[in-house]
Amino acid sequence: MAVGLYIHVPFCRSKCPYCDFYSICLSENQEASYIDAIIRNFKRYNGTEIDSIYFGGGTPSILSENSFNRIFEGINESFVLKNPEVTIEANPCTVDYYKLAFLRKAGFNRISFGVQSFKDDELKGLGRLHSGKQAIEAVLEAKRAGFENISVDLMLGILKQTRESLSYTVNVLSELPLKHISAYILKIEDNTPYNSDYVVNNIPNEDAVADLYIQAVDELYLKDFIQYEISNFSKKGFECKHNMKYWNCDEYIGIGPSAHSYFNNKRYAVPKSIESFINSELQEEIINEETPGTFEETAMLNLRLANGLSRQVCESFSVDFNQISKKALPLNKAGLVDVSDDRICITKKGFLVSNSIIARLI
Repeated sequence: MAVGLYIHVPFCRSKCPYCDFYSICLSENQEASYIDAIIRNFKRYNGTEIDSIYFGGGTPSILSENSFNRIFEGINESFVLKNPEVTIEANPCTVDYYKLAFLRKAGFNRISFGVQSFKDDELKGLGRLHSGKQAIEAVLEAKRAGFENISVDLMLGILKQTRESLSYTVNVLSELPLKHISAYILKIEDNTPYNSDYVVNNIPNEDAVADLYIQAVDELYLKDFIQYEISNFSKKGFECKHNMKYWNCDEYIGIGPSAHSYFNNKRYAVPKSIESFINSELQEEIINEETPGTFEETAMLNLRLANGLSRQVCESFSVDFNQISKKALPLNKAGLVDVSDDRICITKKGFLVSNSIIARLI
């Protein structure tokens, strides 16, 4: 069975104050050594079939054309490609038409822009380097460069965001040639500049964030973006193939500092160190789960999806679906889950407290 390939590109122009992903400022010397290490690590998986490739970060779009050419040469030499969906994350301020045309020709057939908002005051509050106008132009130029599968990330519960400003952003989205939207609720992480009294005291409160989330789900539905996962919406047939591997508990290989993998029935992670990654013949991989793919894990991931947990999945683990359904009945009455003869699905209201629901059911 084909697996996914995730490549972590840890370079950024500057660090967003809310971000806790592993990233550093780009250096030309490190870029070349990083590409060497990526290609070395490909070779250990020689002959593995892959049907999705995802470049995440960081900001993968700031790599040079030569770096992308070398990476794709390495992929073609080491892996067997099964018509893969090939995604790159990009910031609007790091691309123009020529860079986008190169990326499309190089092999990318899906692009995901970190937009977050189309309101300039909200973008400024997030420390983003682009404006709303630049974000619009980036999407339109990606379409002109030949990208048919374009996604954007939005953020909910941010400084200065209101119901009116969210409606504005959704309306702008509906006019753009998009196939996918990810809408994430801002989480203030420890050890980030955003973990400050000013931010904590000025972002929308918990009730307001819940209202913004429900508003986003409803307004995106009216624009033909169907919710298929807690934070993800797409036009029909354009669900993110790579991310579906995570939620369906399918296997994937992660390469690069801080990348995670689920491969050969083990889950493991690479240390968050560009120096260690570059200087090691093969990346260090720390096993964090010896026996993944349990029913509890599979059910937890499935319940993040709008399609929910099926009777068929339960029976494949010899688990009584009816017993779980009985636990779900009070939640059904509260409008938090939908229960049918063969499936349990968390509702849009329930997604706001999904962790509690999953803990109760599983």
